[in-house]
Amino acid sequence: MTVPFKTHELLDGANVSHGFFGRVGGVSTNQYESLNVGFGSNDKYNHVLKNREIVSSVLSQKGVKIVSLTQIHSAKIVTVTQNKTYQDHKADGIVTNTPNLAISIMSADCGPILFSDQNANIIGCCHAGWRGAFSGVISNTIKAMEKIGANKRNINAVLGPCISLNNYEVGIEFYDKFIKKNKSNLIFFKKQKNGKIYFDLKKYILENLQSNNLNQIDLIPDCTYELSDKYFSYRYNTHNGIKDYGRNISSIMLNS
Repeated sequence: MTVPFKTHELLDGANVSHGFFGRVGGVSTNQYESLNVGFGSNDKYNHVLKNREIVSSVLSQKGVKIVSLTQIHSAKIVTVTQNKTYQDHKADGIVTNTPNLAISIMSADCGPILFSDQNANIIGCCHAGWRGAFSGVISNTIKAMEKIGANKRNINAVLGPCISLNNYEVGIEFYDKFIKKNKSNLIFFKKQKNGKIYFDLKKYILENLQSNNLNQIDLIPDCTYELSDKYFSYRYNTHNGIKDYGRNISSIMLNS
């Protein structure tokens, strides 16, 4: 079975495996077709498990453990080891220095970010929707990596596929929240003559990453909404009257 996924050269290395996976290459059907990895969806549990096994086999022939969280759009971070199960942890970022754990983030329009300090053999990932990014999930992930030995000047970070500016309409309360926090946030919005307001989540995340003075940052430019045949998109499904939605997975792992 062919499983399309994307990697980025900033995260490539002999000691790191990673991938930004879309919706293609799994066993799920209907609106979950086909590589749905989200336990939070109403997909068949066995299909989600099988899809996670597929992702695991792509990352490593060893069939490594997929480590994920119950995501809550927060700034909370978990540091993981081999000795615990984390699916019941409510948080939105994961860091580790333990090999053979595929730490993973689910998304369906929000921004998945993978981090790597290959000098220190420390990796991280976080789920950056607007709430998480606004409240500090990106900085907190970096701080958690530093706490176990990373140096931010050696960390590379890549933002995976997420929703783009022209497909992310927001309300005036959303706009006011950002401007009240900092008037410089005006650069992340586009206001049209008809009164509609659009938010540039990609730009907001990249600016946030840049403010943390990392080694290098970049993005995979795909828009989940525009490429809804390749990625799960919460907004696309909502706008088209499709109940529930699958989740994309972005994973990174230290190789032993």
